[in-house]
Amino acid sequence: MRVICPNCSSKDVGKIGTNQYYCWNCFIEMSVTNEQIASVYQVEEDGSLHSLNDLFIEDQTVTAHLNM
Repeated sequence: MRVICPNCSSKDVGKIGTNQYYCWNCFIEMSVTNEQIASVYQVEEDGSLHSLNDLFIEDQTVTAHLNM
């Protein structure tokens, strides 16, 4: 399964855990549930996560761009 970053449209996204992906281009982390992006976080310099859900997740869940 291949995820495309909803922020920068990069295909340089790697799997870092169960249903968790990381964009190496813009440094955001995403959680995917049932082929939907459930949450989006920016990884800060100290390793903490800052939620970007208000920018990417509206009333409905954003569909992940998946290439199988």
